[in-house]
Amino acid sequence: MDVLKAEVAELKTRLADFESEEREATAALDKALSEIPNLPLEEVPFGKDENDNPEHHVFGEKPKFSFKPKEHFELGEALGLMDFETATKLSGARFVVNKGPLARLERALGAFMLDLHTGEHGYTEVNPPILVRDETMFGTAQLPKFEEDQFWAVSGENFSPDENGALGLLDALRRNRLGLIPTAEVPLTNLVRESILDEKQLPLRFTACTPCFRAEAGSAGRDTRGMIRQHQFTKVELVSVTTPEQGLAEHERMLSCAEEVLRRLGLPYRVVTLCTGDMGFASQKTYDIEVWLPGQDRYREISSVSVCGDFEARRMNARYRPEGAKNTRFVFTLNGSGVAVGRALVAVLENYQNEDGSITVPDALRPYMGGLTRIEKAQ
Repeated sequence: MDVLKAEVAELKTRLADFESEEREATAALDKALSEIPNLPLEEVPFGKDENDNPEHHVFGEKPKFSFKPKEHFELGEALGLMDFETATKLSGARFVVNKGPLARLERALGAFMLDLHTGEHGYTEVNPPILVRDETMFGTAQLPKFEEDQFWAVSGENFSPDENGALGLLDALRRNRLGLIPTAEVPLTNLVRESILDEKQLPLRFTACTPCFRAEAGSAGRDTRGMIRQHQFTKVELVSVTTPEQGLAEHERMLSCAEEVLRRLGLPYRVVTLCTGDMGFASQKTYDIEVWLPGQDRYREISSVSVCGDFEARRMNARYRPEGAKNTRFVFTLNGSGVAVGRALVAVLENYQNEDGSITVPDALRPYMGGLTRIEKAQ
């Protein structure tokens, strides 16, 4: 009897060890699986990087100047309305302070885009939180792979910075943190997380104009001057939630919605299809819209429009019930910039610059500018 009791005790101990090992192995497997990117569609061109992205189409003629066009930061600083030096004192590198009519122009761009997308393109405007939980970041694949690219805010509530040494501090930080959104795609897409929609509700279309925050890890030395690559910037985002059958058509529709912003502003641009080596982690297929910048004498990205299939839906457990069916299916999600407000400001400055350094306000923005038709040097 004593032998049997000892054997049972040993089995209990071993069982607890096995359960612990199983939990660790399951966690390691889940982490590894969560870092595998989405699979590209068969139609996506094969390639290594941005040099292999084929041009889809081009819109508009590049402006001709009788003078050498300047870059946006040269124009903004000469106008006395774009201040990087003060921004550095306030926050460090990759920040800017825009002032006066230039700040109003930036606000006008965001308002114009929202009015276009809600009034003509059928999107519902949302004012979402810009601080989100880890689970929300995971849903749109910012976590775990891109944790170092995010900015984090830590709540002081229930936070003890001296608990259990350095490792305890790290755990405390993780427990109390919220992520600053790198794009409104994160909260907008997660609006349907852990839910079962009726098919008749789809497609859902959301838009928001929010500040966005990116650490730009790995971007040292790139676009260090100007507003092209900032830690904080404003962007109008478009998100669609559809059935699988609607996904590819919605992708083309979303592209046309983003393009219409640049067409109304009279900005020349081109659309490229991203190759396999240049696609985002969660995307099945992506179009990039690149606006022409005369000061740089090149096209620069101003919007990415992606279809993600059910990749994000599985991470969020976002489903719908087909009409007349008992079982549920995962939704398809899509996202795109409609468009990046800061880069649109850059494009307007460079394409609408005059020889005296002033900026002509595009016709589409004049209703938002209180009658101002030209931005001139601050007095």
